[in-house]
Order: sequence, then structure tokens, then C-alpha cells
Amino acid sequence: MNRAALRRAARTEWGPLVGTVRRTLVRKKFRAIPMTLTAVALTAVFQIVQNQSWGFGPVQKLGSVQAQLPWWLALLRTPLSLFVPALDLPVWGALAQVLLVFGIAEICLGKWRTLAISYVATLAGTMYARLAVHIGPGSVFGLPPEAAKVIDTGPSAAVVGLAVYVSWRYRAWFTCATVVLAMAVEAVIKPNLAGKEHIAAVAAMLVLCAADELRRRRKPRRDAYSGTGSDTGPDDGQRSGAPARRS
Repeated sequence: MNRAALRRAARTEWGPLVGTVRRTLVRKKFRAIPMTLTAVALTAVFQIVQNQSWGFGPVQKLGSVQAQLPWWLALLRTPLSLFVPALDLPVWGALAQVLLVFGIAEICLGKWRTLAISYVATLAGTMYARLAVHIGPGSVFGLPPEAAKVIDTGPSAAVVGLAVYVSWRYRAWFTCATVVLAMAVEAVIKPNLAGKEHIAAVAAMLVLCAADELRRRRKPRRDAYSGTGSDTGPDDGQRSGAPARRS
């Protein structure tokens, strides 16, 4: 494939997404991603505090989720668990992921939808962990009992979920497929709690994407029947399916 073909492929894959992000950043700069900057700061603060002798316990009580916890306590801690980085991974990687993926999602989807989708992805992983421990290690979908004591994935499940959802919404099919395939390979190579929670997050996002696709395809029909619209959706002028920014 020559360079011209590669450039065309790149424009087809990322053009609408990059255009939306660039226009918004040029117009608003850092004011376009206040929630993302808050999330990065909160993740950094949690990392600093949990590495102090006095801070590990309080951070775990606020944002540590394990399958062995009662349901009500796990649900109570899940929102903050998005911003508690894993202890065994470099925090700079987590901060970079949150800044990049949350930032793109906030520009393309709006802060509230970004938060909602990241919470759904994280909650899907949390729910799967309980189910997998209940199933047990005898099944490919199960986990050994000791996995109930492992701390959940932190922001990584939310990052994976947002990457899948945004790339689907903007018709970046290759990117979406790459993320899904990478998570599947991770789960095969390292069939631990984190890898399988990422798969659960991907599955939840694919269900959301399918439901959103169905809703958007049915809407023009309803508009046509009511006489208030036509078969063209709200994304006219863009590549089919690439949505306008949500405020």
C-alpha cells in the first residue's frame, strides 16, 4: 500500500474524530476537558496518598473494590475506584491513559456521558468478578476463589470501555476492532481478574453501541412517519455515523 492510500485510509479511520477534537481544542483549549483534568488530578492524588504509610488504608476504604465485599459497599466504592490506580503498574501510564482517552471522550461525548459510560464499564467488570468467582476455575469464564481478594482494575476498565464506545460512534472500525482484539489477547495470555474484567467492559460497551445503533436507525423512521423529519439523520455533512459533539 503506497503513502497516498495510507493517508486516505487514515483520513477515513480518524478524520472525523481528529477533526472534532482539534476544532474543540483550538476553540476552547483546556476549558474543553475540565472533567478529564479533574480525573487526572484525582488519580495523581490517590496515587500519592496510597503510597504514604498513613494513606493506604483510607484510600482502600474509599475506592478499593473486591469481589468479596458486600454488594452495597462495592457499589458505594465503585465511582471512586475509577481513579485509584493499580499498585503494581506505573502510575504515569494510568495518568496518560486517563488524559488521552477521557479527554477525547469528553470532547466527543460530553462530560456526563463520558462519566456514565466509564462507570458502566467499571461496574461491568465488578459484576463479572463476582460471577466469575462463583463459577469457579473449572470454566473458561470462571476464576479461582482467591480472585475475590484481588483489587479491581482502577481506571483501566473505564479507559477500555471509552475507547471502544468512542471509536464505534465515530466509525473508526479498525481502531475499535484493535482494542477489542487486544483485550481478547490479553485475557488469553493473562487469564487473571484484570484481563477478564477488561473483556467484561468491552462486552458491556458493545451492548451499549448496538442499542445506540438501533435507536439511531429507528429514529429517522419515526420522524418520517410523524412528518417532522426525513431519512437523513443529525449527522449530515459528516461521514455516516460520526456524531456531532455532545455538550
